[in-house]
Amino acid sequence: MIASSKNRFRISRRLVPAIAILAFFFVLYRCNVHHVEESEWLAGYMNLEAPLQSPDTAKSSFNWAKVKHQHPPHGEAEPLPSTKGFKALPSVQHSFRPETTKAKVVREARRREVRELFQRDWQAYRKYAWKKDALKPMTGSYQDQFSGWAATLVDSLDSLWILGLREEFNEAVAAVAEIDFGKSSSPRVNTFETNIRYLGGLLAAYDLSKREILLVKAKELGDLLYGAFNTINHMPVDFIDFARAKTGDELFVESSVVSASPGTLSLEMTRLSQITGDSKYYNAMSKVMDVFYRQQNETQLPGLWPMMVSMSAQDVSTGGQFTLAGCADSLYEYLPKMHGLIQGAEPKYKTMSEKFMDAADKYMFFRPMVPGEEDILVSGAVNVDADGHWVLDPETEHLACYLGGTMALGGRLLNRPNDIEIGAKLTNGCIYAYKSMPAGVGPERHNMIACKSRKDCPWDEKVWVEERKKRPEWKEHLPKGFTTAKDPRYILRPEAIESVFLLYRITGRAEYQEAAWNMFQGVRNATGATLASASVRDVTKPVDPLENEDYMESFWLAETLKYFYLAFSPPDLISLDDYVFNTEAHPFLRPK
Repeated sequence: MIASSKNRFRISRRLVPAIAILAFFFVLYRCNVHHVEESEWLAGYMNLEAPLQSPDTAKSSFNWAKVKHQHPPHGEAEPLPSTKGFKALPSVQHSFRPETTKAKVVREARRREVRELFQRDWQAYRKYAWKKDALKPMTGSYQDQFSGWAATLVDSLDSLWILGLREEFNEAVAAVAEIDFGKSSSPRVNTFETNIRYLGGLLAAYDLSKREILLVKAKELGDLLYGAFNTINHMPVDFIDFARAKTGDELFVESSVVSASPGTLSLEMTRLSQITGDSKYYNAMSKVMDVFYRQQNETQLPGLWPMMVSMSAQDVSTGGQFTLAGCADSLYEYLPKMHGLIQGAEPKYKTMSEKFMDAADKYMFFRPMVPGEEDILVSGAVNVDADGHWVLDPETEHLACYLGGTMALGGRLLNRPNDIEIGAKLTNGCIYAYKSMPAGVGPERHNMIACKSRKDCPWDEKVWVEERKKRPEWKEHLPKGFTTAKDPRYILRPEAIESVFLLYRITGRAEYQEAAWNMFQGVRNATGATLASASVRDVTKPVDPLENEDYMESFWLAETLKYFYLAFSPPDLISLDDYVFNTEAHPFLRPK
């Protein structure tokens, strides 16, 4: 029946409030896309932005899923652990109170400045190095060092999404569809880097946007990486012989590799299995972690693994060099994160996390002697001699700065409050290094003096003078408390701000937001080269960005600026209760 004009008018009046609400949310949505205001989370949580239609799938020139492996990596099928029926893990994030108007204005202004720097550097990459692995930000050229699959572009996908840069994201997704994983710019493909930068980037961008093409490309890449396990003992190769991998003939496992390389496959392969429902990726990776699990107590520092391991011999216990920094870092980082990703459904990750955290606290962490007697911690290295005696080397790296966040995250997930405080002191140790250097940025590698006690550590200038004399790397301009800056560079690394961000989200302490702002100002000033941000040669002196190194790592956009941005974002943007970050800062959705 046709309604009268009068009835139509009454109906339209009833619709006015609904139309007004829709219009209000549309305005919020537009602000989200173009200005990234406080309502940013609405696009994801209220589905106001439906995924755009994916570009036509550009299949790679080779189908890695069709390879007939000589040694099928999965062996006996091991089902992916189900998270259903398991008791929910403890909440990770602090319960934040509503912020004041004044605090919000300051935070949003800081967040905008981070976003503006990201946009500047992204546009430089887009103009001078589009679809290449890395930008050279001083000369406007590029470098392909990760197989030529546009590492910076893929690595930055989720950053583009999180920062609300939808037009740039859509353009990047269209470019991803054209990547040919059947070709490589190098004859050997680095398993570790391909996994964390490329596969991690694709999976996280898919989790955030649900763009189907990203899952298609992630599966292509996952099938390539699956071939890394096509070895006689099913342990992964460090480098994939690209041509041989296509034939399905067995690959040959290296006799010695850094422990982080085989130990940093778990998150990505597990998440790929969770999304696709195909447990083969998890199965292949799980056999590697079983080796680490079985031998964790058999090393010369029980609970920790040596820096170098042998996948060919399946030996991860022999060796006397131990570190939690470069060469080993993400092996340890992934243990509590895997516990979080699979909701505690596989007990070995809880066990390995607790043993590592206890051993790290016992052997590796030390309180440095500093003029202000600040109660901070630093992670060093340990050497064990033939007789089993261990000696602490009080040398640390920027790469070790992830430990503050990892200890705090593990402390929250495993209900170990003391580890959260240890994580806070480790994070404060990295903040201290930033504050101490003239550039306002921490160096790549430095030494300090380990106190005999963590409880009482008075400053003794005479001891400092004597210790620095033992170091040929000592320079007169180094701040008090530092005995070397063996590598004074800053290569755009994220680990310090990563832990600052995590400690802020976990503890809610405003001091970490302030530290993040001070760090950002130092980093921005030191790295601001002609076209984009560039690595710094020496942070122990006042920096002239025109003399920086001509290289911008993909993790600058993928990690460092993302963590700075999130540090000044509302806590519900990429909540730690909903996501877990891989070592390249790619957030993977935690199944509920």
